[in-house]
Amino acid sequence: MFWSQLVASLKSDLVQILAHFSLRPSSLNRSNVLSSQMRQSKDLMSHRAHIRKRHNTPLESATKSSSTTITMASSPSSTLLSSRSPIKPTSLSSLKWKLPISLTLPRHQRRRGSPAFIVLSMDAKPTVLVAEKLGQAGLDLLKDFANVDCSYNLSPEELCTKISLCDALIVRSGTKVSREVFESSGGRLKVVGRAGVGIDNVDLGAATEHGCLVVNAPTANTVAAAEHGIALLTAMARNVAQADASIKAGKWLRNKYVGVSLVGKTLAVMGFGKVGTEVARRAKGLGMHVIAHDPYAPADRAHAIGVDLVSFDEAISTADFLSLHMPLTPATSKILNDENFAKMKKGVRIVNVARGGVIDEDALVRALDAGIVAQAALDVFTVEPPPKDSKLVQHENVTVTPHLGASTTEAQEGVAIEIAEAVVGALKGELAATAVNAPMVPAEVLTELKPYVTLAEKLGRLAVQLVAGGSGVKSVKVTYTSARAPDDLDTRLLRAMVTKGLIEPISSVFVNLVNADFTAKQRGVRISEERVILDGSPENPLESIQVQIANVESKFASAISESGEVTVEGKVKDGIPHLTKVGAFEVDVSLEGNIILCRQVDQPGMIGTVGSILGEENVNVSFMSVGRIAPRKQAVMAIGVDEKPSKAALKRIGEIPAVEEFVFLDL
Repeated sequence: MFWSQLVASLKSDLVQILAHFSLRPSSLNRSNVLSSQMRQSKDLMSHRAHIRKRHNTPLESATKSSSTTITMASSPSSTLLSSRSPIKPTSLSSLKWKLPISLTLPRHQRRRGSPAFIVLSMDAKPTVLVAEKLGQAGLDLLKDFANVDCSYNLSPEELCTKISLCDALIVRSGTKVSREVFESSGGRLKVVGRAGVGIDNVDLGAATEHGCLVVNAPTANTVAAAEHGIALLTAMARNVAQADASIKAGKWLRNKYVGVSLVGKTLAVMGFGKVGTEVARRAKGLGMHVIAHDPYAPADRAHAIGVDLVSFDEAISTADFLSLHMPLTPATSKILNDENFAKMKKGVRIVNVARGGVIDEDALVRALDAGIVAQAALDVFTVEPPPKDSKLVQHENVTVTPHLGASTTEAQEGVAIEIAEAVVGALKGELAATAVNAPMVPAEVLTELKPYVTLAEKLGRLAVQLVAGGSGVKSVKVTYTSARAPDDLDTRLLRAMVTKGLIEPISSVFVNLVNADFTAKQRGVRISEERVILDGSPENPLESIQVQIANVESKFASAISESGEVTVEGKVKDGIPHLTKVGAFEVDVSLEGNIILCRQVDQPGMIGTVGSILGEENVNVSFMSVGRIAPRKQAVMAIGVDEKPSKAALKRIGEIPAVEEFVFLDL
């Protein structure tokens, strides 16, 4: 009797749901549903063909959609209808007949094993919030797959309110995607798309914590940025901006604005990535002699277009023009400073369409006033917009534009398409080559590999910092020693973390499991893997990890192994990553802090001497280990330190008579 009453109640509730959507039960037979789906599919393909023809853009099929649920709780006194997202009446045309999954009963009527809810599953488009203007081609792509809400100039509070109804968010540089945004999403937000390259306005840590993928569009504006760099270069050389302002002020000063020719002049391209390469191509076409500095760019790519890769000092000291295209990293922050301006030819001209922070702006003003730098053309600044009273912006020998590098119609459309494709792919669950934060990893795998993941990244960071800046990293070999069978050890995450450690210290690229192989390939780095199988218990996934970089010079000669590669090796001990080998020297030092490596003559008192210097400089030593070839011969001391030693402290260590070489490694 109870179950018959229950079924009758469910029928009544279902009729109420259908009435809510103004749909007759008789219209929901299976053939009608399938016919409706086929008609929609035909219309969808026709619409996609129209977009392809209109924008001349390849589009992937996007017929899959996310699932939404309607939960109906039955009780003798009430019926509750709720949904995770707004559902329009037409949504029921794709109703999936997977009705009884579970059912709510009053506590006194629940039985062991009885279901808890009835879930009505439907296909429903995800919702994408576009918070800043996006090219129409990108919007068309999004609308083909999702419901698109274009709401611009939202306040932080308005964004937090809207985000709980959205599966994806697309922004440019003007919208801050803070931790509060992710917390307000209630777990619904699956992907944030940054229409452009920089992701400074997105809290990556919060995104990862909330399982939200962040993707960007790093390639579509390459040509636009290169063209703007050349435009500033030529405008600066011929005083275009100053002459224009002079005429508009009613003056006619032909003699004042005599320029310089580009033909035969030396242009140093500082950073030979995509944009730098395109600038070099165009400068060659203008008859300039082009050199470039990028310690991690493949020499064959430079030689293919007639460009020589040189050291940093050679580039800045021989160039007539400098064009900056390097990322902003700790190593490049204010890299053009008083010290380096002093090394330049008097009358050098500088163009920056990369990142404002790579130039010490106060130092540039001093160099301009002193005549070391004749002119500068800047599209980017440390603070944007710069202060109205900025001495640099107001300087008569400086040409400025308001961050227009990517501001062409074609670039904006390209960025729109690139980010739309990335967001749609992410919503489908596809791997994204432009992902910039860590993907979700199965909990059991991450738990077991967690200390080895840290070890892999630290070894990558160590290895690349041991490479001398004048040579590029092209060939890397990672060797895993384990008692497990190869099929029982998935090393993709470990390889990704080695790649992350190798690339992030010298680039603004964020590396993770999704984009590691893509990023390595883009930088011309080939990473191979080897597994050494040990006898013994496979209880621990790994015995050791070794990273070797071939065909490079090292700033710490002792890191070169007998086979000629920069070599570092490590193990996990009691859950903590340890460095166990540098070159041919056995050491044992925790990788929890930073490290100083010293090669010295093995003699009494060395540990105390170095330790005393660090103590006097208020640097706390966490670990110290010495590896030697033989007594009274050469030895390598590995010192773990909690703080970065001052230049004075490192200089004192280098002045110890028995110390032959040393290096500080920032982990």
